[in-house]
Amino acid sequence: MYISQVFKVEHDWWRYIIGVMGAIVGVGVFSMPHLIALMMKVFDGTADQAKFEDMNYLLSLFEPNLNLVFILLPFVGGLICLLLVVKFLHKQSFKMLTTSREKIDWKRFWFAFLFWGIISSGMILMDYFVSPEGYELNFNLGKFLVLCIIAILLVPLQTSFEEYLFRGYLMQGIGALVKNKWVPLLFTSVVFGLLHIANPEIEKLGYILLVYYIGTGLFLGIMTLMDDGLELALGFHAANNLFTALLVTADWTAFQTNSVFKDISDPTEAGFIDVFAPVFILFPILLLIFARVYKWNNWKEKLFGPVVEPPEEDYKVLGEDI
Repeated sequence: MYISQVFKVEHDWWRYIIGVMGAIVGVGVFSMPHLIALMMKVFDGTADQAKFEDMNYLLSLFEPNLNLVFILLPFVGGLICLLLVVKFLHKQSFKMLTTSREKIDWKRFWFAFLFWGIISSGMILMDYFVSPEGYELNFNLGKFLVLCIIAILLVPLQTSFEEYLFRGYLMQGIGALVKNKWVPLLFTSVVFGLLHIANPEIEKLGYILLVYYIGTGLFLGIMTLMDDGLELALGFHAANNLFTALLVTADWTAFQTNSVFKDISDPTEAGFIDVFAPVFILFPILLLIFARVYKWNNWKEKLFGPVVEPPEEDYKVLGEDI
């Protein structure tokens, strides 16, 4: 139902191409402050433009909190443009992009957010107490409070953009085009994972880390299809990035923040626990927990079944839903 409801709005394939281009334009426009700041450093001689392909060098040019703003702003622009495209080009409501329920279930969002926030924070703290030699205390109250403000305001917008683009907009659009669910599930998961290829973590840990990113996309996509909405995926993704940004950082990650701890362990030692355990052990367990809580059933139909256009009488009047 989550995918098939787009048949009631403008869902021509070319509209989705324009929509993705619009989101990219939004990302580009909101990347301009960072670009301007970089050019100013080049002009005053404090930055070497020849090194701009080195992500770690770019991150060293500004204070971590300012870097975080520069990193997150493009996602804000992408989200704004995506929602404008959905409203005006597709004539689709924000609610319909989010869920197939009569209204957005924010209780689902907060359950996933708090549930995963507690678990992920607990795992970080447990690792710190088990292997304290791999961390150093990075806490600075003033900088941390600024980080909290930036992260709480912008990280959920960053994760929401990714969820609305991949598990929402593209999942619905591709599903309506190919008339099945498994193609958009796999396509959005793979593309989501591959877009992380430029992350500095890939340079340190290798392309094997793409297994984790693609697996995360698949996990979030399964969650969306089984629950007929984005609420759980939105909450999970926001908690994952927010609590990580606040608790731990490292010199080789995309989010280099004024967090509580700094990971100083050797990243090249990442192996099964870091890459494969979350995808093949932890995520399936989490899906089973969500399935129990929300009484998911008929997995085969919801993940691999056809996308069928519902009868016209199953819909409200279009204008009432926009």
